[in-house]
Parts: sequence; structure tokens; C-alpha cells
Amino acid sequence: MVNPDDVRGIVAYNRAVLTRYERALRRLSWKESGKDRGTGHLSLRDTYIHIVQVQDGWLNFVVPARFSEMEGRPDPFEFRSWKEIGTWANAVFRDVDARTAKLTPRELRRGVKAPWMPGRYTVADAYFQVTMEQAHHLGEIIAVFWQMDRAPPDMTWIDTRRGLGRRRPSRR
Repeated sequence: MVNPDDVRGIVAYNRAVLTRYERALRRLSWKESGKDRGTGHLSLRDTYIHIVQVQDGWLNFVVPARFSEMEGRPDPFEFRSWKEIGTWANAVFRDVDARTAKLTPRELRRGVKAPWMPGRYTVADAYFQVTMEQAHHLGEIIAVFWQMDRAPPDMTWIDTRRGLGRRRPSRR
């Protein structure tokens, strides 16, 4: 079983890496970031949006059992600028950070239920779900960056946690 500090460390890492990728995506033109690349969510921008939506859905709605509040929220796939996306993502992560700061061992063991998935799982499972989902989709973004002949942002656990992850990967 993980403890709250472990989860907080994973959340901090996830956010640091996702911020690097958002910055890299913002350096592309709006058209380029929205181009269909044949990935699971088609474009780099939509893949980024999906990653944030997964964190929002699981950590801000499943964990506190606020499913009914999910409907009627703005659709970030309809946003027309990185400013809009950034404002939305910051609000998502403000809520995630507030919830994560209050984690206890008991809270991590608490059962939760997502309406779209069978079974029951724990709050800790929800945090691992968003982590694995982010890693999976960042893999798609990384592949597209290499296809575009661009080095993707660094995301190694150790360097990111030490704040030294600014090196560019080699193309060997």
C-alpha cells in the first residue's frame, strides 16, 4: 500500500511532466497542435486535453462522488485557444492539488465507484489510474514528436524529481 506522501510525490511528478508537454505543445501553431495524427485522440492538443480530463474525472468527480456535477461543464475540446485550455487545466489541477494535500492512509483505502467502469476500487487506485493513463497518452505524444523530428520534453522520474530533467534526449 502506498502512503499519502508517495501519492503526493507521484502527483507532483505527473504535473511537472504534463506542464513540460503543455509548454512544448503551445510552441506549435494552433493548427499544428490540432492536426489529426492518427493517435487515439487524433491530435496532440486533444490528447493533452484528454489527459487533463481523465485527471479531472477521476480525482475531482469519482473520488468525491460528484458524478452528477460532471454534466453541464464546458467541453474543453471546443476551446479555441491555449489560454482557454490553460485556464481550465489550472482549475482542474487546483482542485486535484487541494484534494491530494488532504490525503490520509484511510482515504487512500476508501472505496470509490466510477459510473463508466465495472467494479469497485480505492482512492489509491484512482490516483494510479490517472498516472498510467497519462503515461500511456504521453507515449503517443512522444511518438508524434519524433515523427515531426522534434525532441519531446524530458520525463524521467529521477531527473524530474531532482529538477534536473532539462537535458534533451539523443536521437541514437
